[in-house]
Amino acid sequence: MVAFLPNFGNMIPIMSITGMIPYIQIVLSVLLIGGILLQRSEAGLGSAFGGGDSFSSGYHTKRGAEKVLFTATIIIAILFAATSFSLLLL
Repeated sequence: MVAFLPNFGNMIPIMSITGMIPYIQIVLSVLLIGGILLQRSEAGLGSAFGGGDSFSSGYHTKRGAEKVLFTATIIIAILFAATSFSLLLL
């Protein structure tokens, strides 16, 4: 599914959107993995069984860069899911 557009006598191949989606998904998956790994881990093994002090087991409000990273990770996950479902329709 490659189309060609003339460009001063040269033929430039242009991919269709179906051919570009796997590359888009690769970029999104790398960004998603990076976003997940950069986030702060709040639930360690000790806190899963009720351990830990009152400072580490309390509620944590996301602020600044942590909030931006959290929101960006959610947006990237939604875009990845949308591109995956779009392959079903195309």
